[in-house]
Amino acid sequence: MKIKTAVAQSKGEDIKIQDAILDEPKANEVLVKIVASGICHTDAAGRDSGMTPYPVALGHEGAGIVEKIGSSVTTVRPGDHVVLSFPYCGHCQNCLNGHPANCFRSGELCFAGHNYDRTHRIHSTDDQDISVFFGQSSFSTYSVADEHGVVKVDKNVDLNLLGPLGCGFQTGAGTVLNFLKPEFASNIVIFGTGAVGLSAMMAAKIAGCDHIIAVDIHDNRLDMAKNLGATETINSVTTDAVDAIKAIVPGGVDYSIDTTGVSSVIKQSVTVLKPSGVNALLGIAGDVTYNIMNDIMGESKQVVGVIEGDAIPQLFIPKLIRFYQKGEFPFDKLVRFYKYEDINQAFADSADGSVIKPIIKIAE
Repeated sequence: MKIKTAVAQSKGEDIKIQDAILDEPKANEVLVKIVASGICHTDAAGRDSGMTPYPVALGHEGAGIVEKIGSSVTTVRPGDHVVLSFPYCGHCQNCLNGHPANCFRSGELCFAGHNYDRTHRIHSTDDQDISVFFGQSSFSTYSVADEHGVVKVDKNVDLNLLGPLGCGFQTGAGTVLNFLKPEFASNIVIFGTGAVGLSAMMAAKIAGCDHIIAVDIHDNRLDMAKNLGATETINSVTTDAVDAIKAIVPGGVDYSIDTTGVSSVIKQSVTVLKPSGVNALLGIAGDVTYNIMNDIMGESKQVVGVIEGDAIPQLFIPKLIRFYQKGEFPFDKLVRFYKYEDINQAFADSADGSVIKPIIKIAE
């Protein structure tokens, strides 16, 4: 079928919306009419880094309506409202143990550019393959996704809002609720108050944390953090974050989360932990140098990378929607909507921090 899709042709170039051909879904796949899709930092990385072979049709926080299902699909049917999340095989040890975000084939299924069976579904009008991104390429009018990446959601909630639950919001909230599982009245600090950090903050409030400390360099984002559950906020440009955190919690915090990917900030997120505290790393980062004895092992601290909030999307995304419906996870406060043709402006606004979570409306 003929579709429109937003494609990055080479490193650093603006995305271009172009005509393309989308194949029919295979037995394990679902055809979805995309209504809207969030923009995540990983989309910018996909545009600029070459992590997926060019040309690549980007987008990985899609929400839409099921149009057609393959012969083996049982969890959704045409007409269902769905969120598209990360792909996973469903068969490896980690998937079977309930940790599909750590699927042995995760890197391949998200970034190699092909579908589950190692063939392509998206083609240019001159019959050249276009790489799929995160198994969905949701900056498209239609998408074909593996059933494992499709989550049925409540039709009573505005579908335009829901795409970011498939990645960014799930990552932040899931890291707290699924992975860290903080004890009631424990203390947490979150470095970076973008979409992922603020989602973690709202989840920490749901979990009943005592001190929920937000650290950022933008006062407007810290104001948002205060409104969403932060008990204290620190602008690390004007205040030494480590000193300020230890003044609030002298023994160190139980948990810290870094969403920035900045090496110096990552070091701070470990320094502020109490002995035996846990640091979760969520940002895309480069090299970080530790003195293992002094920084980590000597006080039994844990430094752990967490992917996609260690979530099972089919279970966790409906939970987040229920929290939203009860007013406990008001992620709608973080979004700004854009027209499909304004997608590059949305990327720019996300990059300069003026918008926390852009969402592209694709369906008319």
